[in-house]
Amino acid sequence: MNWNVELEIAHKLAQMRGWLEQERAGAVRLRGVDWFAWATAGASGSAGHSAECGCAEVLVTRDAAYILTDAAEAQRLRQEEVRGSWTWQVTPWMQPRLAELREHFVQHAAEGRPVLCDRPGLQERCLPVALREERLPLLAPEQARYREVGRLAAAAASEALRAARPDWSEQDLAGACARALWSRGLHAVYVLAAGAERFERYRRAPPAASPLGERAVLALCAQAYGLCASLSRQRRFRPARDGIGEADAAILALEAVALDACVAGHALSMVYHALDSAYAYAGQPDTVQEFRQGGIAGYRAPEVTAGAHTEITLKDGMALAFHPSLPGSMVEDTFLLSGGRLHNLTCDPDWPVTSVEGRLRPLTLELP
Repeated sequence: MNWNVELEIAHKLAQMRGWLEQERAGAVRLRGVDWFAWATAGASGSAGHSAECGCAEVLVTRDAAYILTDAAEAQRLRQEEVRGSWTWQVTPWMQPRLAELREHFVQHAAEGRPVLCDRPGLQERCLPVALREERLPLLAPEQARYREVGRLAAAAASEALRAARPDWSEQDLAGACARALWSRGLHAVYVLAAGAERFERYRRAPPAASPLGERAVLALCAQAYGLCASLSRQRRFRPARDGIGEADAAILALEAVALDACVAGHALSMVYHALDSAYAYAGQPDTVQEFRQGGIAGYRAPEVTAGAHTEITLKDGMALAFHPSLPGSMVEDTFLLSGGRLHNLTCDPDWPVTSVEGRLRPLTLELP
């Protein structure tokens, strides 16, 4: 199928109207910036990126599809963000009039039937879990956008780490990475940077004023079109004495166990248990109980966190991002599960790699 924005939006509107029939509801209301991006084929409904809900919402009934926003944001959204044949419902920006008018409009549009909502308010029903899971397998155009986000995010991380110096602070490295992301049109969901001393104590922590020293670890999550791509990279300012380095070899072997478990039809919990076993074999038992390990990715990072009882089934079209770590080393990339294989969305062709179980995995960059 040759997808375009209008076709993608029409597909998702039909999907949501199927939910209305299934749940005997009058409207689907999507408040969150993640759901807004999903429904509009990648538009941003928020001027900032820290709030769960933005300045615009989607409302879908059996015979209409609305963008709900206020007068302060409508012009920008129409001209720069939202494409497709939507009906715009614009209200004054000031509270409480905005809330009153919008709620009255939503209830009127639903014609007295229930309103399904991702973040329900009073008189609204929560979007059922089964319906929430329908957005996890990504359509072909979403996958294409994700590849672009991943490629740019990997290039930004490489640029920042190649520029780094041992006397830089962790904050200097995080700032360089944030600039590299923004210059490529990506929003930084988070940027974690650690030097040799702090990484030994905290595997994932906000950057501090401490110097990098002999080693730098950078982990980031970047977003565009609503899609979140996560990765981590490491740089050593002195060559390792043992080829690719014992730390690299250990973490990549551990990661391979988890990636091997990422098979369509497997439960996400199987990946969690695979990691648990791999940590025990590596002499680090109970690590999965001490640190989050990632999970299914997409419009949130993560969409679903891997745990001992997350029985959601992996399917073709899902994105996955895991970040296993050992003392002194970590690794992460975002993958797309497709055609029985994992496709790395955050691969930088100029970064040093090695082959592990048939996959090209990143090594620690060694530059003086």
